[in-house]
Amino acid sequence: MKNTTNQTARALSTDEQKILAARHHDPFTVLGRHRAGQQDTIRVFQPHCQEIRLGAEGPLMQRVAQTDLFSWTGPADQVPADYQLHWMDSFGLSHVSHDPYRFAPQIAEFDLHLFGEGRHWDLYRVLGSHVHEVDGIQGVRFATWAPNAERVSVVGDFNQWDGRCHPMRSRGGSGVWELFIPGLQTSTLYKFEIRNRDSGQIQVKTDPYAQQFEVRPNTAAIVVSDAEYDWQDSQWQKQCRSADWLHQPISVYEVHLGSWQRDDNGKFLNYRELAHRLVSYVAGLGFTHIELLPITEHPLDASWGYQTTGYFAPTSRFGAPDDFRYFVDYCHQHDIGVLLDWVPAHFPKDNFALARFDGSALYEHEDPRRGEHRDWGTLIYNFGRNEVVNFLLASALFWLKEFHIDGLRVDAVASMLYLDYSRNANDWVPNIYGGNENLEAIEFLRELNIVAHDQHPGTMIIAEESTAWPQVTRPTWVGGLGFSIKWNMGWMHDTLSYMSQDPVHRRYHHDQLTFGLLYLFTENFMLPFSHDEVVHGKSSMLYKMPGDEWQRFANLRLLYTYMFLYPGKKLLFMGNEFGQGSEWNFDQPLDWYVTDYPLHQGVQHLIADLNRVYRDTAALYQHEFEAQGFEWIDCHDADQSILSFLRRDGDEIVVVILNFTPVPRTGYRIGVPTDDFYVEILNSDSELYGGSNVGNAGGVPAEAIPWMNRPNSLVLNLPPLACIVLQPRR
Repeated sequence: MKNTTNQTARALSTDEQKILAARHHDPFTVLGRHRAGQQDTIRVFQPHCQEIRLGAEGPLMQRVAQTDLFSWTGPADQVPADYQLHWMDSFGLSHVSHDPYRFAPQIAEFDLHLFGEGRHWDLYRVLGSHVHEVDGIQGVRFATWAPNAERVSVVGDFNQWDGRCHPMRSRGGSGVWELFIPGLQTSTLYKFEIRNRDSGQIQVKTDPYAQQFEVRPNTAAIVVSDAEYDWQDSQWQKQCRSADWLHQPISVYEVHLGSWQRDDNGKFLNYRELAHRLVSYVAGLGFTHIELLPITEHPLDASWGYQTTGYFAPTSRFGAPDDFRYFVDYCHQHDIGVLLDWVPAHFPKDNFALARFDGSALYEHEDPRRGEHRDWGTLIYNFGRNEVVNFLLASALFWLKEFHIDGLRVDAVASMLYLDYSRNANDWVPNIYGGNENLEAIEFLRELNIVAHDQHPGTMIIAEESTAWPQVTRPTWVGGLGFSIKWNMGWMHDTLSYMSQDPVHRRYHHDQLTFGLLYLFTENFMLPFSHDEVVHGKSSMLYKMPGDEWQRFANLRLLYTYMFLYPGKKLLFMGNEFGQGSEWNFDQPLDWYVTDYPLHQGVQHLIADLNRVYRDTAALYQHEFEAQGFEWIDCHDADQSILSFLRRDGDEIVVVILNFTPVPRTGYRIGVPTDDFYVEILNSDSELYGGSNVGNAGGVPAEAIPWMNRPNSLVLNLPPLACIVLQPRR
């Protein structure tokens, strides 16, 4: 019940009525301190309040009758400029607070100008929530972009989630709203309550720029302080800035943190626990990088992180932001790079997040033919809006700068490039030239690559792009998209299709292995056997292979050996490296128990040796993107399903022979360039890996018999469903 003492009865102004109705677009014109001649008027809107005094011994404010609006008018010098509100709540408890409406705007016009241009690379330091100090007074500054709002308020536990209490200041044509609330601290939970100016619809939205969120299913944003983490990876950072990654071995272990391992109770591990376990495991297998499925905050575990709602926040499932910083730092201190799967192609329709953020199609297109992915049930960013582009660019740079991420894998690039991607003929809108290219998205991707590489030299930006779009990994100044690397989806699909064939039929599909060489050096390719290949009924990698148990494992070893010796950077999804038999299930840890069995141990051992050979042999990584690094020895032996080729770095060569049938081949002759002794440095049929141990007793000498247009030749024993790798030694 409202206190009836010290009340004044008068007619309310239109502005006061809007304050009471929580409809005022600029509450600072009403609330706070206002001067008229020699007198000041101070107004405070304070629900759940009995009385307010301006200072401990200052004047008592008058309540405007039957409202929660309090007012005082008096000589300008009677109340100090830094006055405090001493008030008693409806329970009789006393409070002291600074008036948020006596502070000037806190965001510089220059920041708003850069945002309007879409070129504020540190935008996450402007929008969102930030611990802030004004004139020695501590508090939190809040800001969000909602140009179609009539009113935006900050709501949280501190004001009983009442949108009337803390309406924000409009920054005019920028569409930005801001408010400094004194006295708030880190760990404060908050959201924005937004009233649409056209419909009057009121929505409560979480902060798109928040840097921490509650653990799902709760969705409130959390105020965090500026990071003060003590990084220990300066040597790694220096090395990466000058590294020539194009000509270095890159072998990536793709991980979903929620299902790699869990604790004894089946609960998620913390980022710090994951750091120690993962680094020990990954380093032991010889991988150079870890790639994380999206750890940007997301509400639904089943989305694997690909339906992101927090583009500036590592998910709270595994700990706080500093815990994730520790994860990256620990990886770097142990010479493991960290790549992050990043999703600018779409976002979910959840009401608490970006969808119709201010009551209008703000981040997305209004027209569902451009603004919605029918297949995924998600929304598409409006890449034609500077502010939306800036949001995404700032997110990308945030992870590179604030968390020292070494690169981003950009998800679903093909869906961004084509306006008719996965659409019916009448369900898309052509561009201004009548084509199906998404011109705004193309410019966004180019800008992403330009800015990321400029701001963070050595960064890898990797495209998951599944079409024949030209020059994905070529510089923007020659018309390319500017990506560092592109996933070679064509090679992956062709290879898995071939390997799924019964070996007796493989002779009829030989071109699936050779076709990829026609386009191999048109892009910088990564060879991916990713999470997408072991879900949704596609079977595990092991059970894609034909034959009995022994043949399945032999085929799998052959497949992985082929990948590591074929030109292109490497990527394996977790569980693939030990031949997990079941499909990946995001809701439970990997089947680690199978690593107690010899055949699974053999695959694991082979992966470690393949990584070692790859990292130690310049001929296998120096020219993965250049034609001089590869030569066919023989690509025509379809009848026996055998391939042979050279990998080369100047005078260093590696000879690779692959037998894709279970028939051992004895006395098989191939041509080689030198008359040296050829040491067998790896044999995927070794008994160490669970094979039959057919081989060449450590190596064979070259014979001076010309063969296959080469001056010398080797006579080899080719093991069944296996690959042998040889190097010449003087």
